Amino acid sequence: MAEVDIQTVYFVAKDIGRLENFYGSALGMPVQFRDENKWTQFRLQRSAFALCSVEEAAQGAVGAVPVFQVAGEAQDEVRQKILSAGGQLLAERDMGTHGIVATYKDPEENIFQVFSKSPAH
Repeated sequence: MAEVDIQTVYFVAKDIGRLENFYGSALGMPVQFRDENKWTQFRLQRSAFALCSVEEAAQGAVGAVPVFQVAGEAQDEVRQKILSAGGQLLAERDMGTHGIVATYKDPEENIFQVFSKSPAH
């Protein structure tokens, strides 16, 4: 069987510029590629996260929930950046030795999460 990996996860965005600014500020992700107001792709370590215009999206596309991972000690700093950039914290779950996952809403009400492993793991 062929190996499977995630190449890109994208949100369909009404205002790509607004969300590009949000994710760039909130998570510090550098833009890897931009195609006018159709597509903005951010560079991650092993995959990509992108914003896609309604016209470019797969027909009938509806939400996904990307989970971004940060170092355990960065969770508080990232939370502050997300809130300062206009995001909203919806919930946070401490999973003990596994880590912490925080659930947020971006300015267009897309849901995303930020996970950090416990420092001992």
